[in-house]
Amino acid sequence: MKKMTAIILAALSVNISFAANNKITLEGSTTVLPIAQKAAEAYMKKNPNISVTVRGGGSGVGIVSLIDGTCDIADSSRPIKQKELDNAFKKSKKLKAHIIAMDAIVIAVNPSNPLDNLSKNQIKDIFTGKIKNWKELGGKDLKIVAVSRDSASGTFEAFSEHALDKKRVRPDALTQASNQAVANIISQTPGAIGYVGIGYISDKIKAVKYENIEATKENVLKNKYLLARPLFMYTEENMKPEVKNFIDFIKGPEGAMLAQEAGFIPFK
Repeated sequence: MKKMTAIILAALSVNISFAANNKITLEGSTTVLPIAQKAAEAYMKKNPNISVTVRGGGSGVGIVSLIDGTCDIADSSRPIKQKELDNAFKKSKKLKAHIIAMDAIVIAVNPSNPLDNLSKNQIKDIFTGKIKNWKELGGKDLKIVAVSRDSASGTFEAFSEHALDKKRVRPDALTQASNQAVANIISQTPGAIGYVGIGYISDKIKAVKYENIEATKENVLKNKYLLARPLFMYTEENMKPEVKNFIDFIKGPEGAMLAQEAGFIPFK
């Protein structure tokens, strides 16, 4: 009886280990989310023995989860911070960055808005509260509704640094947890303005030029569009084989195609 119990426990241990080694969890940036979801679906079709789970939450959330060991891959729309690297070092972890695509933070307004271009100074004045009505910019006599991302968002941090020079966002801004939530509010609110990753632009919202430059693939790759940025997936330096295989997949030709299908720009 004892021998049989030992055999059963050994078998269960093998099965649990097998299951753990065939599961990959991604967490983090909602900008990267569409690419991660497409890649997960395509990868599982090619590898039916592998389970890939994708969660959002924001770049900062994903990086914390990676350091804490609750996910395998952190999706991030910003470079990792020094304090995050220090935290990883304290936990004896070395992290590695993988650029998987290029993105543009696009300024978006409701389709009813007649304006087609906004300067950096105008954007700064809008999001810090200095300009409160569209008529001040030659638009309609309509209150401006600023829609922003939350502080865990890499998109927020990049926008704050490059478009606002780290000035504080107006207190009446509508803070949202995802790109899609920002896009939804803009589409439903005539006076709204916000910013989203290029993959979230649709006919329900209107992209405006930034400093007279349109957010296009060509302008991003030629470094003409000033709010362009790389998108990352972070892993531990010593990745599990199944994680490395997934990263190789998403950085390969199929991954580039999936990034493009999601509306982003393949990294070259």
